[in-house]
Amino acid sequence: MATLKIETGAVATVTLNRPEVRNAFNDEVIAELTAAFTQLGRDSQVRAIVLAAEGPAFCAGADLNWMRRMADYGHAENLADAAQLAGMLHTIYTCPKPTVARIQGDVYAGGMGLVAACDMAVSVDTANYCLSEVKLGLYPATISPYVIRAMGARAAHRYFLTAERFDAAEALRIGFVHAVTRADQLDDKVGEITQALVNASPNAVAECKALLHDVAGKEIDSALIARTVEGIANIRASSEGKEGVQSFLQKRKPSWLA
Repeated sequence: MATLKIETGAVATVTLNRPEVRNAFNDEVIAELTAAFTQLGRDSQVRAIVLAAEGPAFCAGADLNWMRRMADYGHAENLADAAQLAGMLHTIYTCPKPTVARIQGDVYAGGMGLVAACDMAVSVDTANYCLSEVKLGLYPATISPYVIRAMGARAAHRYFLTAERFDAAEALRIGFVHAVTRADQLDDKVGEITQALVNASPNAVAECKALLHDVAGKEIDSALIARTVEGIANIRASSEGKEGVQSFLQKRKPSWLA
């Protein structure tokens, strides 16, 4: 059985396909996710990517067999292993196409990093979340840059340190997910978001995602202001920027929707 199922199209879907192990990841899954998001990120036909999962859990973190192997690793092997995971998360986070996590079940440990690396997240109301690492004598180092950005430092202080499980309502309250729905409404809500992404200018969406990474958390100084001034000037002069403004003024659909 393939570890991933990939459906291409304007809205591509990458589905974790190891329900028998609660979609826990290992080195094979990490390599395949890295390759999938790299390839789809370069595909001009793809406008958005949904990260989904089969079975009752979205992702339970690291595979137990993989953890058993890691228990015997030395420092150099652990560095190399962690670098692969870090690379996969960074590939998803920096993918030029917008990404949406479709969360149909529980999310634990490293699975939290997968959700946080996506631009948006929609959760079923029965999902539970947990950063369980400290219970195992570990800590969520590799996923921390993404999870802290997603839930905020204050919430991270609690849930990193206590390893408490929390529900979808709390995930929504702290901003870790953007919407919570019943299971029978999950695909409709994900569809609403992906349709909004498809309706937008492909170039503007890609540039806007890069802008978010450039601006978030940065000091508002003269250098940042200069970059934003240059950015708006450049996109106004772009072909899609001109087409978008003209179509609005002329009360017609822009070319990417025609």
